[in-house]
Parts: sequence; structure tokens; C-alpha cells
Amino acid sequence: MSNRVVITGIGIYSCLGENLGQVTQSLYAGKSGIIFDKARKDFGFRSALTGMVARPDLKPFLSRRQRMGMHEPAEYAYMATREALETSGLDIDFLDKTETGIIFGNDSTAASVIEATDKVREKRDTTLIGSGAIFQNMNSTVNMNLSTIFKLKGINFTLSAACASGSHSIGMGYLLIQQGLQERVICGGAQEINMESMCSFDGLGTFSTHESEPMKASRPFDRDRDGLIPSGGAATVILESYDAAVKRGAPILAELIGYGFSSNGDHISNPSIDGQVRSLQMALGQAGIGPEAIDYINAHATSTPVGDSSEARAIYEVFGGEVPVSSTKSLTGHECWMAGASEIVYSLLMLQNDFIAPNINFENPDEDSARINIVPETKSHKIDCFLSNSFGFGGTNSTLIVRRITS
Repeated sequence: MSNRVVITGIGIYSCLGENLGQVTQSLYAGKSGIIFDKARKDFGFRSALTGMVARPDLKPFLSRRQRMGMHEPAEYAYMATREALETSGLDIDFLDKTETGIIFGNDSTAASVIEATDKVREKRDTTLIGSGAIFQNMNSTVNMNLSTIFKLKGINFTLSAACASGSHSIGMGYLLIQQGLQERVICGGAQEINMESMCSFDGLGTFSTHESEPMKASRPFDRDRDGLIPSGGAATVILESYDAAVKRGAPILAELIGYGFSSNGDHISNPSIDGQVRSLQMALGQAGIGPEAIDYINAHATSTPVGDSSEARAIYEVFGGEVPVSSTKSLTGHECWMAGASEIVYSLLMLQNDFIAPNINFENPDEDSARINIVPETKSHKIDCFLSNSFGFGGTNSTLIVRRITS
């Protein structure tokens, strides 16, 4: 059995906006969501740049009991999933009576763990932590909370794969539906953006220090890039089998036709061109298409010197230099665990509105980026089929291919 897999709903809560409409406007305008956070500099950060993501007020939507086990990742994911369910035409009554799964990418809950530990350190009494803390502290916090709130009855687990977490979550949902094990899976990625979650990352020296001009600091593929900028939020993509979507009269936004993956099997943090190429080729092979069928590539490119060069070389090896490429991380910074999911949402918004979001701050190519077709300004462009890359620490690679629905 091999079922067609379609996307029937999307939702987003990011530094580009708190809903699909706001995010579409930011993408088209090339509007950055990156700020200078003085509190980080005062705290001891080498770089105080970050994507700005506000904590949502969930009181209008959820009871106190429902909220008590939620911290940033789950809060952001709730907002994105709520919007995705609305766009998909799904409600809790339907979800309660059917089998719908959830696979969410998440790889840290640092702030909640530290907050709980600080309470004990201050009060010398673990009973004062509060009963909701354990559900905030676990990496599976998103799945635990959302599966309970939305009464989900299918597959239920968190996927932890560094900066490819969101992409792999969609890939795994795709495989389960393709094989007939699920009719519908809510997939996505969530990323906390507090200081606690980014201290060790900042300590590696991989963040940009262009603090005087925050919106110009994220420079994927540019010769003068000096590091990434952390960001976060959540993105949700609802996958269904084509037959199940048609049966319930769901809006079909696009079809997911390929998922490629690989492991570098080498250095824990350095990228591998070979690993990336294998992921790209696997996705194309599974989709049954050639490189010429891809109208747009949303690159992983995070604005690091080595990472961007490696990806540019991998893209050139597989696609040559013609296909349009941009990294939405020039606008958002690196959304880490959610990036693989949010970049599917961003690319779908481009597909729906016939444009390519710009790779802003791309002013001077280097030897590798000069060989591929990077789009520095918003471009009107009909996208029928796009590809999105996600690569993570530990050498995990994921590639997704999405096509405009035909019939």
C-alpha cells in the first residue's frame, strides 16, 4: 500500500508574525524579525541578537488546569496548531471520534527545568515546585499537552533531532500515512527562545556579533556572514491521506511527495556535503522526479561560514546553478528545532501567493554561493514544486519535497 499524502492545514507563530496573514506579509516585504535583546548582553551573552517571539496569552482559550503543564514550546505549538486545525476544517468533536496522530519536533525545555531547580535551591523543598512542572520539563511537553487538549487518539511522540527535528517530524508523519498506518497526523516543530535555552549555544561562538544592525546580521550565503541568530516559536503542518481528505471535504493545500534523510556518520557539529547530497537524492528518488522539476529551494543555510558553503556546494552538485534558492533564515534567524516545519509553512505561503521570499542581506557572494541562483529580493514566481532542507548537529539531514496538488 502506498497512499498519497497531502497537506490540509498549516499554522505558524514566529518572529515574522503570530498568524499566517502576518507572516505572509513579512515574507513578501522581506521584513526581519530579529532584535537586539539588552537583557542577554547584561546576562553575559557574547551575542544579544535574537528573533523576537512574544509569549502568547492562552487564558482566552484554555483553562488554568490545561495551561499549568505548558511552557514556551507547548504554548507556541498550541497557537500554531490551533490555526492549522482551523485552516484544515478540523474540530475537537471530529478529532475525539477519529484517529488522529501527533508527531512534533522538539529538542529542549531548558527554561522550565532551570526554573524548577531554582525553586528547590531557594526553598529547599521539592514539593514547592508545583505539579505542572514535570509536564513542562519533559522534551515531550508539546505532544503531552496537545494530545490531551485536542483529544488526539493516534500516534503520539516527540521527535528529537536537533535542527532537523521539525522536518523529520513531517517526514515520519508522511511515512506513516503513506504506509496506511494513520489517516491523519498533526506534525510540526517548536522552539523555546528564552536565554536559558541559548547560553551554551552562544558559548560556542557561533552567533553573529553584528549587534549594531540586528536586521542585517543574518546573512545566509553572503561572503561577510559571521554566524547565526537564534529564534523560535512553532509551526504546524497537518498531513492526511488523499482519500481521507477528499472524504471529509478538506481543503488540500499541496501534496508531500518526497522525504529524504541521511546521517553524516562523522563530526558531531561540522556539516558533510556527502550526507546532504544523499538526502537530496533520496528525496528526489522517492518523489520520482528529476532535479529540473524543482521550482524553488528553501535552503537550510543558517548564516555560518562553513555550513552555508557546504550546502551551496551540495545544491550545485545535485541541481546545478539555475534553480532559485533563498534562506528564510535571513529574515527569521535560526528557528532551530522548529525550522524544518516553519520553512515548509513559509514555502507553502510562497506557493499559494506566487512569489519567492528574499534572501535578504545577500550582497557579496563567496566562491560557493556565486555558483547557485540565490534570490536577494522578493521575486514574482510561480512555484509548482519546492524542496526544503534541514540539517542538524550530530549529522542528521532531512529533505522534504512538496508539490502543488494536481488531481
